[in-house]
Amino acid sequence: MRLTVTHEKILLFLIVLHSSIVGTMLMFFADWAVKFAGWSGADPVFFIWQAGAFHFVLAAGYVAEYRRSGSIELLLIAKTTAFVFLIGGSLLVTTPWSVWFSGLADGGMALAAFLVHRAVKKG
Repeated sequence: MRLTVTHEKILLFLIVLHSSIVGTMLMFFADWAVKFAGWSGADPVFFIWQAGAFHFVLAAGYVAEYRRSGSIELLLIAKTTAFVFLIGGSLLVTTPWSVWFSGLADGGMALAAFLVHRAVKKG
């Protein structure tokens, strides 16, 4: 199967949707999101909200960069950093299931975006 720009845009949309959903959960449903993720509570809640805002900023950055230049460097930097931080942290201390899951998901998104982008550029 030959990957096209349409495939890349669909993948980008799904990654942006993921970041937006996570941002929404953290900003507007912080207590529920933190408990669902396996933590005991959202205190202080400010930092949970900040993480939500950060997800929105990244989602907007992914779209802006792709529309401006067709590149995905911010996405690759952010998702790879998240993978290393989340998995690395989980290897150092005990973390809830969601940290491992999120790290693997971010790593998977980075890898998929990289491979699709490379395939599209090769034509």
